[in-house]
Parts: sequence; structure tokens; C-alpha cells
Amino acid sequence: MQFTAKQISDFLSGAIEGDENVTVSELSKIEDGKKGALCFLSNRKYEHYIYSTNASVVIVGQDFFPAQPVSCTLVKVKDPYSAFSVLLEKYNEALNASLDKSGIEQPCFIHPSAKIGRNVFIGAFSYISENAEIGDGTKISQQVFIGADSKIGSGNTIHPGVKIYNRSVIGDRVVIHSNTVIGSDGFGFAPQPDGTYSKIAQIGNVVIEDDVEIGANTAIDRATMGSTFIRKGVKLDNLIQIAHNAEIGDNTVVAAQAGISGSSKVGKNSVIGGQVGIAGHLSLANGTQIGAQAGINFSIAEENKQWHGSPAQPLRDWMRASVLFKHLPGIEKRITKIEAELKREAEHSIVSTTHNNNER
Repeated sequence: MQFTAKQISDFLSGAIEGDENVTVSELSKIEDGKKGALCFLSNRKYEHYIYSTNASVVIVGQDFFPAQPVSCTLVKVKDPYSAFSVLLEKYNEALNASLDKSGIEQPCFIHPSAKIGRNVFIGAFSYISENAEIGDGTKISQQVFIGADSKIGSGNTIHPGVKIYNRSVIGDRVVIHSNTVIGSDGFGFAPQPDGTYSKIAQIGNVVIEDDVEIGANTAIDRATMGSTFIRKGVKLDNLIQIAHNAEIGDNTVVAAQAGISGSSKVGKNSVIGGQVGIAGHLSLANGTQIGAQAGINFSIAEENKQWHGSPAQPLRDWMRASVLFKHLPGIEKRITKIEAELKREAEHSIVSTTHNNNER
């Protein structure tokens, strides 16, 4: 696929500086740009790359004026980052156009009671269980398992190796990446007098609402009773654990290796960093932002607040504590020195008192 700088500029409603007929056939980072590549410059700290890049076209802001000559054609737009994101999406759609299949590959198994919508694709070695429902336009890749009585909406993309347990409910336009497991048992065991553990039956399900994206190798456990909820617009990274009866609020994003314990509720529009641990039966307010590796063992009632550290604390407190922590070795030396001086003064005082008593 080739596009001219003018075609790109017209698509983005931009302005051209340079050769409008130069062509590009790939997208790349500006530091890796080569002839035929299209890049963007949004952050000025990377400006030096624009003077050395071999890229043919670079998208820049309307307020960018090069400090020295550039060899590439510039397309000036209001927001270069957003503009490039639009191009990435269009490029991705073009790349995946050949994957927009419909029909059923063989071998696979579809139970006679399953309901399959129009324009659905089911890849080879997939298994669709009894009474499962698959909505129109959903693409199910190879080696996917859909459990009994599950309801899968329309326009979904389910990548290879995904396992969706019985009675799961998935909305529309959901993307689930490879090897993710939806609806596995919640982690429930009751301690017994003899020191063993008795499994507690997990009879609930998982409900995933519209426009959710779930990364690879993520596990979302079904509820003990009721449902585990992933609300509209949630974006989950790879390698995340969401426990039974948890609820992730609308448009929340969760980074890799985070763990959200049972029955905890994360508010809308929250941001959970990588490797964050959230204890069970907690409630986090809307707009909560949690930095990487933080540990949350208490509920958060105040909205739109940032938390860092383990155990977590408000961002400003954590920053002050971090600065203090870096100075602890020096503080220890000063305290040791002061203690030694006080000890010497105390010993001198004792000697002086003894001497005066002897004189009397």
C-alpha cells in the first residue's frame, strides 16, 4: 500500500511543507525512519531526530518550525499524536482486511442447540457448547472454547486459544486476546478442623460489557454467586488476575500483572498501574489512579486521587517519603554523630560533677 503526502494531508486535514508527491508505504518511529516511511513528532524532546531521520514524511504540529533544514516532507496538523493514531488504526484495518473471514473452518464442533449469527467466523479446532449464542459478525479464531449457555454479542474478536466457561456473558465489540480465560473458578476454600481446605462451589458467572479489550493470558474468575463484572469500555493488559465477584468500572484501564482480589470494586475511569495488588472487599472511588507496584489494603472514598507505594499513600506524601528515604543513610550518619557528641558531653558532665564533689 502506497500513499502520497498529499493524500495523507487531505485525510488528516493538514498542511504540507515539502514534496506533496513523495510516497510512503509503512509507518515507523521517527528514530527508525527510512525512505518510504511515515513518522510523527509530538514530543519536542525528540525534535533532534527530525534533522537526521531518513523518513519520507513526518507529521508535526501546526506550531512546529524546524530550527535547521529537514530532508523529509512535513504534514502539519493540530494534534500529531492523535493524527498518527488515526493512521495506525486505518493501517491496521488494511492489514487485517484479509483476515475478515466468515464461515466455519473444519474440523471444529458446534453443538446443534448453539445459535450462530450472520457473518460469523469460527476457526478450526474450536468448540461451541450447547445453547451458546454467537452474535452477528463475531470472529472466533482457532482453538477457542465457548462454554454452555454462554452469550457472545456482535462484532467481537476472540483470538486463538481463548477459553470462555459456561454461562459467561460478553457484550458487543469486545476483543479478547490469546490464551485468556473467562469464567474459571473463583479462589474459594474453607479451612477445616484437620488443617485441610474444602472447596467452595463457584456458581456465578462473568459479565463483560461492550467495547472491552482484554490482553493475552489474563484470567477473570466467575463469581461465587452473582457475577464478576467488567463494565463498558474497560481495557485490560496482559497477565492480569481479576478474582470472583470483583467489579471493574466503566472505562478503567489496568496494566499488566495487576491483581484485583475478590469482591473489590474499582470505580469508573480509574487507572491501575502494573503489578498493583488490591486486597479483597474494597471499594475504590471513580477516577482513582494507582502507580505501579502499589499495594491497596483499604477502601478509597475520595475521587480522582493518585496513590503510590506499598502500602499505598497519597502521591504527595509518597513523593516526600521517597525523597526522605533516599537521604536516610546521610540522616543516619548525622544522628550517629549527634548521639556520639551527646554521649561525650554526658560523660564530660559526669566527670565534672565527680570532680566538683571530690573538691568539696
